[in-house]
Amino acid sequence: MSRILGLDPGLHITGWGILDYDGFHLKYIAHGTITTSAADEISLRLSYIFKQLSDIVEKYSPQEVGIENVFVNKNPESSLKLGMARGTVICCVGVLGLQISEYTPNKIKKSIVGSGHAAKDQVSIMVQKLLNCGNVKLDAADALATAICHAHHKTSYEVKK
Repeated sequence: MSRILGLDPGLHITGWGILDYDGFHLKYIAHGTITTSAADEISLRLSYIFKQLSDIVEKYSPQEVGIENVFVNKNPESSLKLGMARGTVICCVGVLGLQISEYTPNKIKKSIVGSGHAAKDQVSIMVQKLLNCGNVKLDAADALATAICHAHHKTSYEVKK
C-alpha cells in the first residue's frame, strides 16, 4: 500500500489530496486547500504555502507525489505567479525527500473522465464517485484527480515490469 499526495498548485489556492492505493484499489484519506490573500506580500504567501504543505506531509506521510504540470496563461503575470507557487510546492516536497511525478492537465482529465478536454466540474464529479468522498471543492478535486492519475500510471508501470 502506498500513500499518494496529489497537488494542484496556485498562489491564491493550492489544492491537495491524499489517497492510498495498492495497485488496484484507491482509498480516500483526506483533501483540502491552502489559501493565501492577495493583500499579503508574495514572500508571505509563498512561505505560508510551504509551511502548510510541510504540515500536511508531516501529518499524512505520503510516499509519492503527483503534481499538475503548469500550463501557460495568456497573462504573463498570472503565469509567473503560478510558476512561483508551483516552485514553492516542488521545493517543499523536495526538501522533505519526496520524489515528484508531473502530469499535464489533459492527461489527468483523460485518466479520470476519459476525455482530455473535460470540464472542471466533470472531473470533480468523477473524483467524488471514484473515491466516495462527498462534496469536494474544485481545487481539492483537481488535486485528488492528480493523485488518481498518478496511481493509474504508477500501477500501469508496475504491472508492465
